[in-house]
Amino acid sequence: MKYQNKEEFDKINDFGTGLPNDGFAQYFIGDSFLNPLTEPGKAPLFMANVTFEPGCRNNWHIHHADKGGGQMLICTAGEGWYQEEGKDAVELLPGKVIVIPPEVKHWHGAKADSWFAHISVEVPGENTSNEWLEPVNDEAYGKLS
Repeated sequence: MKYQNKEEFDKINDFGTGLPNDGFAQYFIGDSFLNPLTEPGKAPLFMANVTFEPGCRNNWHIHHADKGGGQMLICTAGEGWYQEEGKDAVELLPGKVIVIPPEVKHWHGAKADSWFAHISVEVPGENTSNEWLEPVNDEAYGKLS
């Protein structure tokens, strides 16, 4: 279900909006929010609820790893998009799980007309890193419906 009203969205965003995602704002078009669900170093996985305002999306990026690694998205509220380079965008709805292998260039974020939230799970691996790339251009994003 699409949510344009933040107050209505907050009622169904079960894992909480959290705080402005200022540490990564330079890699997003629009505003995103981060609510860590696990504490780094105290749990075997880092998990956070990431909330996107309508139209917000992150830049293309790659999760690098020599072994293991990658990312999983567990969609929990609102509607969004996920796209791998060279493939069509995939609609994200609550209950959808996306498994992103390491070394796959991709982006994810909200639809233009809805708030969206997913739990981001950073998959452990050896020599993991994240490479942030170019923004998703407005023309390509605007063609998604």
